[in-house]
Amino acid sequence: MKVDRLPFDPGPAAWDAILPAADRYSSLDQNITADWLVIGAGFAGLSAARRLRQLHPTDRIVVLEARRIAEGPAGRNSGFMIDLPHNLASSNYAGALEEDRIQTGMNRHAINFAKAVANEFGFSAETVAATGKINAAATQKGMAHNQDYARHLAILGEPHELFDAQQMKDLCGSSYYGQGLYTPGTAMLQPALYVRGLAGGLSMQGVEILENSPVISLEKTGVDWKAETTQGSVSTPKIILAVNGHAQSFGLFKRRLMHITLYASMTKGLSAEANKALGGESKWAFTPADPLGTTVRKISGIGGTRIVVRNRFTWSPSRQVSPARIKSIAKVHDRSFQARFPSLKDIGMEYRWGGLLCLSMNNVAAFGEVDEALFSACCQNGLGTAKGTLSGLLAAEQASGVGSEFLDHLLSADAPKKLPPEPFSSIGANAYMRWGEYRAGREL
Repeated sequence: MKVDRLPFDPGPAAWDAILPAADRYSSLDQNITADWLVIGAGFAGLSAARRLRQLHPTDRIVVLEARRIAEGPAGRNSGFMIDLPHNLASSNYAGALEEDRIQTGMNRHAINFAKAVANEFGFSAETVAATGKINAAATQKGMAHNQDYARHLAILGEPHELFDAQQMKDLCGSSYYGQGLYTPGTAMLQPALYVRGLAGGLSMQGVEILENSPVISLEKTGVDWKAETTQGSVSTPKIILAVNGHAQSFGLFKRRLMHITLYASMTKGLSAEANKALGGESKWAFTPADPLGTTVRKISGIGGTRIVVRNRFTWSPSRQVSPARIKSIAKVHDRSFQARFPSLKDIGMEYRWGGLLCLSMNNVAAFGEVDEALFSACCQNGLGTAKGTLSGLLAAEQASGVGSEFLDHLLSADAPKKLPPEPFSSIGANAYMRWGEYRAGREL
């Protein structure tokens, strides 16, 4: 199969850009053989490689990354590793009770993996922080969403706490929010730092990480697969494909994956004076009470003290976004930021970018053995940190013949549902997102 489109990510990978320069890995420049090949070095791919190393300590494991480590979607992720139900198609993130219980257990399995990796490889506290998050509400409707979700969590037996307006102001320094719903189980990542650290730890354990090595074709040759790059190839009996929405670029799941771009902006580093003027805590993480609202996160660490805002979804079937689109959406980000933080009116944005999400109409993964000895760990439905990690782990287990309750559950799910034909897909998706953003109101 020929790969018809290579990854393209608009704007800088800000989480990577604020870090010191990383060590470079070699590119594939020869023809090699391996026991295992993982394509993609994001959350799914590196998690798969880690699990393979645990299960096959002496095997040759190769990971191919199309770009530099942490410059792709993983370095553009906002770093929320969410344990609880977080269905972006729901008005309040909740789903069916039993499915939500199962999904919560699976998400926590992924979070425990990240914590174990952080401990094993000696990551800094900033890399993986089990701080929880808050659903922040700025409208009566948003508060109603929070209260509905709180009732859902109570039925699930999950701990949570409602914050009032003063508590929210004490936390973030802004009087914009009227309420917050705190849940303690989310792990907050510095996503680029995490991916860099995981790649580095695996490299020390003998996993071969090769960056700037995009796969341009896959071919079955006898009992083996041959993955070709621009300058070399890998022959291997088993492949794990961990490229999220780019599974479609490999000719898989045709007309079954939705490609959405979500946009973010990150401020310049806040001076001590600006930080004092804002007030509040040094770090916090807000998801919007309305799923189509604005995510806001304050960080304080290696790259300084900064605030990130993320909103606006666009339908991107080409898996590409123009600089003009980012420039246009930047105006929305600036309005959202200034409305929340008027004391920081002189603080500009340093980085603006877009990141691709892969969704399915029925909110399921593109997972499993899609061809003989070719395993897919793709389509994370907007939750790449937790679900990407989980799908990578489980793909490695499936490929190794290791069963588990979580694997059985994932394999029992329906396949991604086929999309309506064009132009109905584009018209319907765009109308849904624009209407949702309009209804979000001040949550946006």
